Amino acid sequence: MGLIDKIKGEFIDIVEWLDQTRDTIVWRFPRYDNEIKMGAKLVVRESQVAVFVNEGRIADAYGPGTYELQTQNMPILSTLKGWKYGFHSPFKAEVYFVNTRQFTDLKWGTQNPVMVRDPEFGMVRLRAFGAYSMRVVEPRRLLTELVGTDPQFRTEEVSEYLRQMLVGRLSGALAKAEVPMLDLAAHQQDIGDRLAGALSQELAEVGIAIPKFIIENISVPPEVEKAMDKRTEMGVVGDLDRYTKYQTANAIAEAAGTPGSGMGEGLGLGMGVAAGQRFAQNINPQQGYPQQQYPPAAAPGYPPQGAPQQGYQQPPAQAGPPPLPPQPQWYIAVNGAQQGPFDAAGLSGQVSAGALTRDTLVWRNGMAQWTAAGQVGELATLFGAIPPPLPPQS
Repeated sequence: MGLIDKIKGEFIDIVEWLDQTRDTIVWRFPRYDNEIKMGAKLVVRESQVAVFVNEGRIADAYGPGTYELQTQNMPILSTLKGWKYGFHSPFKAEVYFVNTRQFTDLKWGTQNPVMVRDPEFGMVRLRAFGAYSMRVVEPRRLLTELVGTDPQFRTEEVSEYLRQMLVGRLSGALAKAEVPMLDLAAHQQDIGDRLAGALSQELAEVGIAIPKFIIENISVPPEVEKAMDKRTEMGVVGDLDRYTKYQTANAIAEAAGTPGSGMGEGLGLGMGVAAGQRFAQNINPQQGYPQQQYPPAAAPGYPPQGAPQQGYQQPPAQAGPPPLPPQPQWYIAVNGAQQGPFDAAGLSGQVSAGALTRDTLVWRNGMAQWTAAGQVGELATLFGAIPPPLPPQS
C-alpha cells in the first residue's frame, strides 16, 4: 500500500466484507500494516464468521452481528496482547472472514473406472459423475489446516482435494450397498446420502461438511453396454426358437417369390416333401385317415348265406397309416469330393446354394454309375427354371 492507503486506513473504522464472488471461502480484511483502531465497528453478516489472528495465533471469533471492538469483547486477543487495563491505541491483528454458506453445484467424476464385484455380472468397471455441496462448519480448523496465510481462499483450491476423497469413498460405498448393477439407478439417492455422511465425518478434522452428495449417472464401459443391449434384444424376442422359424419362413417365401432366381421350383419340391411328412406324422388316424369300412349286417350279402349271425366279427380297425416308402438318398460330387446323402429337400437346398448344377455328377442306389444331374429324369424338376448351358461357339 502507498501513502494514500495508509491515510485512508487511519480514518476507516468499519471492518466488514461484502462478497462480490460466488466461490470465495475465506477472505482476509486488507489494512495497512494490519492496524485496527480501538473502538472500530466490526460488521459480520449472515453466513459469515470473522476470526482474529494475532501473530500467527487464532484469537477471537465473531458470528453474525455488529460489534464495537473493545478490550471487553476481545478476551483472547486482550490476553495475547497483555491488555490488563483499558487500552485505546490502535492494535495489529489480521481479520479473516470465513464464508459459512453452502457452496453448491461442485462437480465430481471418476477419471478412472471403479472396480466393483457384481453378483450377476462378476467384476465390473463402473464410471460415475455428479455434484455435491460443501460448507465450513469449523472456521478455526479450516484456517489452521487448509487456509494458512492465503488472503483469498477459493473453492477451486479445495475442490480437487475433495474430489479425490469422494472418488476414493465411492467404491467402498457401492460395495457396502450390496445392490446389483442393474438396480443402482434406483438406489443412487440412498448411496449419495451415505457418502455425504461418511465424507462429512472424515472432513470434520479440517472444518468442512458435505451436506449433499448427488450421483447423476453410473455407467459401464461401451463393450459391456453392447452386451447388455444384446441381452435386452433377446428378452424382447422371447422364444428364440419360434422367432428363428418365423424368420426362416419369411426368407423362404421371399426367395420362392423371386422370378428367375431358380429357387422357387427347388424350394417348392423340398417344402412339398417336408409338408407331406409333417402331415403324415400329425394326422389323427381316427378322424383324418380313411379306414377300411365294412357294410352293416343288414346289407345284402352280409353276412354270407349260411354263416351264423353271431359268429361274424368286423376286422379290427387299423391303428394308423402305413409307413411312408423310403426316399432315395442321393450323393453328389463337389470339387472331386463326395457329399451326401441328401433327400429331395436337401438337393433343393444344394441347388439354391449353387453346389448342385446340371453338370454335377450324382448317384443313388440302383444307378450303375455316376451321371450328370441334368441327365437324370427324376431331378429334372430341380432345374426347371434354370436354362441349360449355351452351346459352344464356333
